[in-house]
Amino acid sequence: MPLGTLDRTPPPFFKQGPSALSKLVVFSAVALFLMVADLRFRVAVPVRTAVAAVLYPAQWAVLQPVELVSMAGNYFTSLHAAQQGEAEALQRLATQAQRSLQLEQITLENERLRQLLAMRERTGAEATGAQVLYDAADPYSRKIVIDRGQTHGIRAGSPVIDESGVLGQVTRVYPLVSEVTLLIDRDQAIPVLNARTGVRSVAYGEPSASGDGLDLRYTLASADIAQGDLLTTSGVDGIYPAGLPVARVTSVERQAESSFTRVRCEPMARVQGTLHVLVLAPAGDAMPPSPLVGAPAERPVRGAVRPGNGSAAP
Repeated sequence: MPLGTLDRTPPPFFKQGPSALSKLVVFSAVALFLMVADLRFRVAVPVRTAVAAVLYPAQWAVLQPVELVSMAGNYFTSLHAAQQGEAEALQRLATQAQRSLQLEQITLENERLRQLLAMRERTGAEATGAQVLYDAADPYSRKIVIDRGQTHGIRAGSPVIDESGVLGQVTRVYPLVSEVTLLIDRDQAIPVLNARTGVRSVAYGEPSASGDGLDLRYTLASADIAQGDLLTTSGVDGIYPAGLPVARVTSVERQAESSFTRVRCEPMARVQGTLHVLVLAPAGDAMPPSPLVGAPAERPVRGAVRPGNGSAAP
C-alpha cells in the first residue's frame, strides 16, 4: 500500500479538544456571570431550593448514624453524671445527718452543763467539774471513773452530783483519776430527808435486774410516806450538803404480817449515761468545829464557890 493513501489523523480516542486554559477561562466567565446574576436577580434561589428539597432525604439518612452515636454517648455520659451526682448527694446527706446528730448532742450537753452550773450556784459549796471517762470494770458494783484526781484536789469521801441531784461519792482517789461509787451500789448508803414530812431516814443502794434504785430500809408501817415524795440530803452526816435532791419514792408496799414497809425509790440523778459531774467538798469542811471536840477538861478551882453552897471548898 502506498504511503500516500495512509490516514494520518489521530484516532478518536486521542483526539484533543479545547485546551485547559480555554476551559478555565470559559468556566470562570460562566461562574462569574452566574454569581452576578444571582446577586442581582436571585436567579439561583429556586434552583437551590429545589436541590435542597431533593437532597434533604439523603442528608437525613446520612446524618442518622452520627446522631445515634451522639445520642448514645450523651446517654452514657448523662447516666454516669447522674450516678456520680447521686453518690455525692448521698455523701452530703450522710455528712449533714452526722452534723445534725452532733448538733443535737452538743445542744443537749450545753443544756446539762447550764443545769450543772445552776446546781453549783445553788449548793454554794466549793466544787470541781469533772468528766466521766468510763464505767468501772467490776460488773458487781456500780462505779464510774472521772478525769480528776489528787493533783486536782479531789479527796476520798467527796460527794458527786450531776445536774439533777446526788450521783454518788468518791471512794478511791488516784493521781489523775478518781473512782466514784454510785448511790445505787449495794454498799452505798445516804441519809435522806422527806421534803414533805421532814422525816429523816437512810437510803441504801438496791441494784436489780428490773431497774437500779434505792431502798428505804426499816421504815415502819405507820410511817407517813407516799408515792411521789421527794427525798433530799439531810446534811446530818457532814458529807453531803443539805437540800440536794436524792430520789423520789416510786412504790410503798405495806404488808399486814410485817411491821415494816418496803419503800422503793428512783434516783433523781442520771446514773446511766451521765457525762459531766461536779465533785463537791465535804460539807464537814465548811462547818465550824464542835466546841466539845478537842477542848481540855475543866478542873475544879480550889476555893471556888459552888452554886447552892455558901462555903468555900476546903
